[in-house]
Amino acid sequence: MKKHLLALVATAAVGLAAHAAPYTMPVYANAADVNADCDRMMADLTAGQQKIEAMPDTSGVALLKELDAMYRRYEDSDGPMSLLTAVHPDKAIRDATEACDLRYQAFNAKFQQSAKVYALLKQVQPADDIDRRFLTDTLNAFEDAGAGLSPEKQKRAEEINNEINRLSQEFERRVREDKTQEAFTEAELKGVPADAWKTAKRDEQGRYLLGMAYPVSGPVIERAVNPRTRERMWRAFSSRAGAENIKTLSQLVALRREYASLFGFQSYPDFATRRRMAQNEATVQKFLGTVKDAVQARERADIEVLRSFKAKDTKQKLADTKIERWDSSYYTEKARKAKFAVDEEQFRPYFPSDASVKFVFRLATRLFGVDFVPVKETLWHPDAQAFEVVDLATRQPIATFYVDLYPREDKFSHAAMWGFRNPSTLVNRLPAGGLVANLNRQGLTIGELETLLHEFGHGLHQVLSHTRYGSQGGTNVLLDFVEAPSQMLEDWVYDAKTLALFQEVCKTCKPVPAALLQRADKAHHFAKGIRVSRQHLYASYDLALYGRDARDPLALWAAMEGDTPLGHVDGTMLPASFGHLASGYAAGYYSYMWSLVVAEDLRTAFEGKRLSPEVGKRYRDTVLANGGQVAPQDLVKQFLGRPTDSRAFFKSLNK
Repeated sequence: MKKHLLALVATAAVGLAAHAAPYTMPVYANAADVNADCDRMMADLTAGQQKIEAMPDTSGVALLKELDAMYRRYEDSDGPMSLLTAVHPDKAIRDATEACDLRYQAFNAKFQQSAKVYALLKQVQPADDIDRRFLTDTLNAFEDAGAGLSPEKQKRAEEINNEINRLSQEFERRVREDKTQEAFTEAELKGVPADAWKTAKRDEQGRYLLGMAYPVSGPVIERAVNPRTRERMWRAFSSRAGAENIKTLSQLVALRREYASLFGFQSYPDFATRRRMAQNEATVQKFLGTVKDAVQARERADIEVLRSFKAKDTKQKLADTKIERWDSSYYTEKARKAKFAVDEEQFRPYFPSDASVKFVFRLATRLFGVDFVPVKETLWHPDAQAFEVVDLATRQPIATFYVDLYPREDKFSHAAMWGFRNPSTLVNRLPAGGLVANLNRQGLTIGELETLLHEFGHGLHQVLSHTRYGSQGGTNVLLDFVEAPSQMLEDWVYDAKTLALFQEVCKTCKPVPAALLQRADKAHHFAKGIRVSRQHLYASYDLALYGRDARDPLALWAAMEGDTPLGHVDGTMLPASFGHLASGYAAGYYSYMWSLVVAEDLRTAFEGKRLSPEVGKRYRDTVLANGGQVAPQDLVKQFLGRPTDSRAFFKSLNK
């Protein structure tokens, strides 16, 4: 998930807004329009700060409402801009939205050091638990910005925050606008589905010029029969954004380590995790250790299976056969096909792209009692679509949802959800969010449908949020919980009754044969040791990179990846395009696996009743509606009727 980093921390509540106006995306004709909107936002925020600083010490909860009003004003302008930065085809507009965000972040870094506002916050007596959590989160945010530091350290904290924001933008921009291409002949692309390359531009020699977008690079790496083709594409993909981003990442690491030291912490992970579910780095490391112990043997066994398939394929002796990095996906697919008679490409005719979107909407209708109604809006690109989310019980609009599903030049190249506008019952404000993906227009594999459902899970967390304070809404929850609602839904794609919803939204769609789906479910767990170990490596690298000892990012990556069974390939620079390391998930990538523990536990409530509207309503009202307004462990306990545990997660590792 892509989450715009907000300085006032997050949360959520329960109920339905009455007759609130749906959201409409702002339209910017040019960069000047963006700049003008940004000027208005900055003037309003400055006036808001002056108003707050003039409040009396007895202002109490009124102060919290004024702070949230400032947050909402920020969100009105910079919120949609954060999405447009990732998807707008006009570079001048993208650059202007980035510049506006830097202006806001600079303002906010200074504002959260306001001695007057900090003193007022410490005088507030919250009226209830929602106010209490909002107050605690806000005080934490002010303290993390340096409100309690000496003037000298405050100045340095402000400088570091501004530089981190600037460098993070640079890092993500280089990845998004990377122009890397590899040229291949048609013969070199043997085995790759034609829709991945047939429409690509050609060079003077007639070779196809293929970029790094997932619908193109993925099939080449996974399907090309020629190992040299796979290697070239894998090396190019693993080196996007290159040396410049490695340098930027090194700067970001140093700045965050220095920032933590201003507060007396020797490592950035300890500084960052103290506000999360994990609470400290030691707890995270212990958790990762248990995961590694659980999957090490399975990873080695998985690799042995791939080696045997490669040995047979290449007519080599098994003892002389090595699985290269660019072999892993290819032979995983070959082994999966041989062992389970399943090929991911088989599913595209069953999951047309447009019907897949309607399918996830219908799933939300069945489980959570909401409908997604198309609405006409002028948007940033013809591919983008807008939907009004309507509550079935009241027939009232409760949110606006945008989708932008297909790849194009300079667009964000992965799949992500932007929750850029949060609700607030204080002012009858409805949420909005945007799901961005890079799907194949010819239909989805079952893995791609799983990815779509993952991001839609974030979207549901956003649009079904119903909170008192805007800055507590949607996906603004503790980082190591944010992936749980999205990961929980992924497994629904292997449920026959759930997939039957396709026939409700697409009369011409043929149902997936029951035997094929059963085999796909089994195949889904194949090579799980390799996949989980890779995620473990990412999480461990992230923590080590930001740890106490300064290390060169590339040298550290080479050492840690080199210590895995598949080793490291000299010359590749994967951290250069690993956006989570640079921005929202710094010292937090472990959150994916931590959240998966919670997701597996949440899923137990739906066992045998994946489409139960009763369980869905309880989940909506308890987990989704409350966002960060209630502590994650309390939400899960309320929903499950017991404290969360890791039994379901470790059981899943053995499937």
